Amino acid sequence: MAKRVAIVVGATGFTGKFLVKQLCESEEYAAVSVIVRRDFAYKHAKLDVQVKDFDKLEENDLDIADDLFCCLGTTMKKAKSKENFERVDLEYPLRIASLAKKRGIPNFHVISAIGSSKKSPFFYSQVKGRLEEGLLAIDLPHLFIYRPSLLTGNREEFRVGERLSEGVFKLLNPILIGPFKRLRSIQGEQLAFAMYHYALHNTKNSVNVYKPLDILNAKPFETVEVEPISREELFNWDNREDIFVDKDTSKD
Repeated sequence: MAKRVAIVVGATGFTGKFLVKQLCESEEYAAVSVIVRRDFAYKHAKLDVQVKDFDKLEENDLDIADDLFCCLGTTMKKAKSKENFERVDLEYPLRIASLAKKRGIPNFHVISAIGSSKKSPFFYSQVKGRLEEGLLAIDLPHLFIYRPSLLTGNREEFRVGERLSEGVFKLLNPILIGPFKRLRSIQGEQLAFAMYHYALHNTKNSVNVYKPLDILNAKPFETVEVEPISREELFNWDNREDIFVDKDTSKD
């Protein structure tokens, strides 16, 4: 498999940090570039960090790459207004997707959410629905949309509501089976792995949507160990079924 190059936008976020580490430590990616608004603490030989103003991003700010992963996202608490929330969760991703298409980057990956719909009564889901609709309108070569349920894990900031929800889902996850399994919470690290996993299982579909079960079912690749053949077995022509031996059938 040819080595790939990735760009991650939103690398300082909850899922983005896991994804950058996953990409840098994988054998499939030769280089990883991150575009951030502030310095990035994680260091790796494959990693290139670009600190940029997202309001001034241009086409040439994007390297030539196979995959662009957009992990941008904020909260109303951080954004402080609906306008600021839309700027981060809607306007920036759409602008970056447009630049990626102009740059010739074939695969665009974005984090949306379960229940995303512009007709949703919930503002968060409305924004995610509008984001998906806007990305479809850009007509990207290959669009990968990830719709996780509640994301859980250790965050830098403390969020009372999310901590309470995590506690509830920790109890509920084991009993959410069958058709209810899709409601299970998802670790941020698992979402990051799923994005990496499906990037390598690239399909020819122009639009790919991964729901909670798809994200939960993404598993590490299995390596098949082949037992070495001993010298005695290797040169025992009579017992080697994979070797054709033209036996002498002529008579004296």
